[in-house]
Parts: sequence; C-alpha cells; structure tokens
Amino acid sequence: MKIKLTIAYDGAAYAGWQAQKVGLGVQQLVEEAMAKILPGARRLHSSSRTDAGVHALGMVAQVEITDRPAMTMRKLALALNAHLPPDIRVMAVTRARPEFDARFDAKGKQYRYFIWNAPAMNPLQRHHAWHVARPLNLAAMRAAAKLFLGRHDFKSLAATRAYEMKSTVRTLSRCDIQRRGPSITVIIEGDGFLYKMCRGIVGTLTQIGQGKIVVDEVKTILDKKDRRAAGMTAPAHGLVLWKVFY
Repeated sequence: MKIKLTIAYDGAAYAGWQAQKVGLGVQQLVEEAMAKILPGARRLHSSSRTDAGVHALGMVAQVEITDRPAMTMRKLALALNAHLPPDIRVMAVTRARPEFDARFDAKGKQYRYFIWNAPAMNPLQRHHAWHVARPLNLAAMRAAAKLFLGRHDFKSLAATRAYEMKSTVRTLSRCDIQRRGPSITVIIEGDGFLYKMCRGIVGTLTQIGQGKIVVDEVKTILDKKDRRAAGMTAPAHGLVLWKVFY
C-alpha cells in the first residue's frame, strides 16, 4: 500500500529536507516517526529537496507500507505528529494509487519568498523573511520579473552543483511581486527549479529594486549562462516551498 504525505516544516534548525550524513534532515525525523507507528514502512521519497534553512508548507512525499494501518489516514497524521518536534508537521495523509510518484508525477511547484522592506526588522519575522532596509523600486522589480516568465536557460540564476546537470532549461509560469506595507512576497511557479534558482532570482530582483542592476540586463543575464552575470543569492530563511502541483 502506498500513502501520500503533505508535510510542513520550519527549516531553521535543519540541514535541509534530505536525510544527511552530517547534520539533521527533516526526512530523517519523519521516517523515524513513521517507523514507530508502521514498522514495515519503507523509505520516504519526496517531490523536492530543500536547502538548509529553507521552509516548506506543502512538501509532498510518498511511502510504501507492507500492512494496511489499523487507523484512518486522519488519525495516522495525528499519530505521526505526536512523534515529531513542533517545527515539523504532517498536514495530511491520503492513500495514493500504486503508481504514484511524488517527484516524477509533479507538474509544477510554487515557491514564495518573503522580504521585510523597512529600516527596522520586524522581530517576529526575523527567521522567516529577509530584511532589506533600503527602499525598493517595485515597478522596476515587477518589470524585471516578467522577463523571467516562459522557457529559458536559468543557469545564470542557479548555484553550481558538484555534477553537471542534463539541462538547465526550465519554464516559469508565474513570477509575481506582491506588497502589503513593508512585507513583500515574491511568488514563483514553474515546472521545476535548479539548485538555489529561486534565491538567485529573488536576489537579482532585489538588486534591481535597489538600482544596482537595470531591468534591461535580465535578458543578458539569461543569455550569458554564467552565475557571475546575475545578482546575489537571497538568504535561505526567506524561502518557502509553498505547494506542489499534480
């Protein structure tokens, strides 16, 4: 039997989602909680990875179990949460079809990045938003955000991995910037994301908002396919994996 879990977590205390040789991953704790309730449960397979310090509201994972649980899916979620720390929560558990694959069945993902744009940081948001004290030109940022839409090679916006990617081409269907007082939210949706790509986009947009990069440079940044051509990488703690689409 295969089940699907939707998991939320505050990533501040963790070395990312994936179980780690060094450092504690969220996956490890969820698997340990699962083993206490369903001893026959196999390894969790997730829709995504998140880096150290990145949060999630809608991480999706699947697990195969050998025996049908003696409780409902709702009670299974409650039981798992009883064995998890308060910064990790299983939001929902549902039965999945046998062929369901959390990673390869995903049609797209939505990330949200939170910025606090005011001279003084809101102390209640210090672990979940990037403090940018300098005023930002939202009109310039929104104009630049539109240039990231569509199918592009995003190599200039992604950090380098130890191995060569088969393709660095991805398609963005949404890149919106919303503001409510000092709180700015960058909403990015796409069919997939490269390593630190969202944070590279947000860092570049923020530097455009500060006047350090001009809007017209976005096309050149994409064409160069060189990380040095783009702006900074925004800090991890402002990023949330918001939703996975199936």
